[in-house]
Amino acid sequence: MAIGHFPGALKDVMQRKGDTLAKVGRAAHVDGSQIGKIVKGSRKASKPVMRSTIEHYDDGQLFLAAAADVTGGAFAPWLDNVDLHRASVLFKTVEEMKEVLVASGQVPISKTNEQINEAERHQIKRLLMETVEAITALNHLAAVLCKEYSFSWLGTWKEHRAELKAKKYMK
Repeated sequence: MAIGHFPGALKDVMQRKGDTLAKVGRAAHVDGSQIGKIVKGSRKASKPVMRSTIEHYDDGQLFLAAAADVTGGAFAPWLDNVDLHRASVLFKTVEEMKEVLVASGQVPISKTNEQINEAERHQIKRLLMETVEAITALNHLAAVLCKEYSFSWLGTWKEHRAELKAKKYMK
C-alpha cells in the first residue's frame, strides 16, 4: 500500500504535541495500534478516523493532508522543506499573488478554447500554474496564521462558509 499524505502529517502533529498512539486512538475512537498502522502506512485511515483526528488537532497541515488523500492529490500539498515562519510565508504568498496578477494580464481570457492558438494556450496554462502556486501559498499562510495566533482552522473555514452563504454565493 502506498503511503498517503495523511500518515506523515499525523506523525508530524503527534510529535509536535508529544501525543502517544493511545491518546490519538482515543480521539479517533479506535485502538492506538490502528493509529500506529496508519502512521506507518500499512493501513489507510478511514474517513471517520481521519475526520475525528483532524477535528481533534484542528491543524492546517493535517487538514491539507487529509484533503490531498481524499482527492488523490488534487489539493494544495503541505510543503515540508520550506521556511514556515509567518513572515517568510507571507512574503512568499505576496510574491505568488503578484505572479498571478502578471500572468492574468497576459492571457486572452475573452477568447474561447476554440479561438486560442498554441501560444495563447501556453499563456493560459502559465496562469493556471501560477494560480495553483498561489493557492498553495495562501493555504500555508492561513495554516501558519491559525497556528501562530491560536485561531481554529476548522472554525475559520466554517465562518468563511457562513459568510459565503449569507452573501448567497452558495446554498
